[in-house]
Amino acid sequence: MSAFTNDAKVMPKGQVTIPKNVRNVLGVESGDRVTFIVDGNTVRVVNTAVYTLMRFQEQMKGEAAKAGLFSEEDVAEWVTQSRREAAAK
Repeated sequence: MSAFTNDAKVMPKGQVTIPKNVRNVLGVESGDRVTFIVDGNTVRVVNTAVYTLMRFQEQMKGEAAKAGLFSEEDVAEWVTQSRREAAAK
């Protein structure tokens, strides 16, 4: 999708309705959460679920290699082994 602008009115209690086209881009619906990322006088609004997953992936970067997991097969074997060990307990 190409870049676009949109504006919204701030209500007395600080509430703002996120315009429909922006909600569509963010993939948010009623009841979902958004995160405000503030950098100076610039604010980004992102889907909280997506943002949380991205942060988690960033934090976990390199951990699989440290554990010796280099392929999907390695991960599948690790899961199978972990389940066997849990079942044996």
